[in-house]
Amino acid sequence: MIKDKEESARVLLVGVDTGAEQDFDHSMEELKSLAEAAYKQVAGIIVQRLAAVNKALYIGSGKVEEVREYAAACEAEEVIFDNALSPSQVRNLGRELKLPVLDRTNLILDIFAIRAKTREAKLQVETARLQYILPRLVGMRENLSRQGGTGGSTLSNKGAGETKLELDRRKIEHRISELKKELEIVSQSRETMRKRRNHSGIPQVALVGYTNAGKSTILNRMVEYYGENSEKTVLEQDMLFATLETSVRCIRSEGRNMKDAQALSDDKAEGAGAAIENMPFFLVDTVGFIDKLPHNLVKAFRSTLEEVRYADLLVQVVDFSDEHYRQHMEVTAETLKELGAGGIPQIVVYNKADKCHMEGLPRIKDKQIYMAASSGQGLSELRELIKKCVYADRVEKEFLLPYDKGGVLAYFMDNAAILEQQYREDGVLLRVRCQESDAAKYADYGYHAG
Repeated sequence: MIKDKEESARVLLVGVDTGAEQDFDHSMEELKSLAEAAYKQVAGIIVQRLAAVNKALYIGSGKVEEVREYAAACEAEEVIFDNALSPSQVRNLGRELKLPVLDRTNLILDIFAIRAKTREAKLQVETARLQYILPRLVGMRENLSRQGGTGGSTLSNKGAGETKLELDRRKIEHRISELKKELEIVSQSRETMRKRRNHSGIPQVALVGYTNAGKSTILNRMVEYYGENSEKTVLEQDMLFATLETSVRCIRSEGRNMKDAQALSDDKAEGAGAAIENMPFFLVDTVGFIDKLPHNLVKAFRSTLEEVRYADLLVQVVDFSDEHYRQHMEVTAETLKELGAGGIPQIVVYNKADKCHMEGLPRIKDKQIYMAASSGQGLSELRELIKKCVYADRVEKEFLLPYDKGGVLAYFMDNAAILEQQYREDGVLLRVRCQESDAAKYADYGYHAG
């Protein structure tokens, strides 16, 4: 359940600048945005510059007192650190600050837990959270009782605390095993749907990029104007990780959908029919990337993110109005490489270009487009650019299909661009733009005038 702002926890953010990060200030700004995305109220921010982080406390021992006093003054209920903390650091800081201590990984896990709506997403988040907790149980070992007997007793020196820890560890490992089995079943279902899409011959195009760049907005505008069902939109919100689920929608030509095409095929009227420029593609909206994305989350969401690996084309969406957009593109490139999708052809969409006061939108240069998805500027141009890329291997052919070959006709209606059609006494004459493999498959119906 999402808390109201009045009920949300007040938090104090803490960061250590060692000089190793490309832009530490941006990292802290992003941490603030993450906290707000988790519906937390940021009460204050403390930064310390160190040559290296403190192994025991992450921040300097003298800084701990300042953080404790500041947290009390601003009535913070939690303290969130910008980087991943070791189990011992979390334990030591919690003991010193007398407040719950979270790190960036924990915060992102909280956001994912809030956003998870589908069964698959919930399973993935729980798996990642338990994998995060497991090593931190081990880190608590020294705080638990190890007294196993007195006075020369022959009893084991394995104490009650350690036994409890071992039981907790086994429970978590067992639950992770159960979750992985459930995810495998869900993954098989996703694989079956993916194979059906691949079998259809319709190209798959994946929207990728940094979180909050506008991927869901592009998907929604495409669905509203060119989709099979204009009501099948996804949540779009100016917030980090607004959506977690991978959504797949079929995008077809403007002014025509499959019902229109079927109506034409059923007409069988003589003479030339209207051309149907039907070059559909599946558009996939994926979870956004972010700097320092927890590895456990990438692993847990691998079955979902694999949709990217099977794409024929990637559309990298970039928030051009963000001054750090180049860093975001670097993070995206690294994440795609980790997923094994670094070599897939790409189009780069510089979205929100209107916020930079760029005129004459959209602007297209090779496989790059500057546009404003929220207002629809560049939408049709992006669609044409996508079609040009994914249908580059298409050939123009003519086929004469007997009227009893309705299945072949329906196949071309579904998977090819119908440039011209004529209903004759001996069948339907089609001029289409189709895949070379389809042209070879139905070569027996090839038509040669004269």
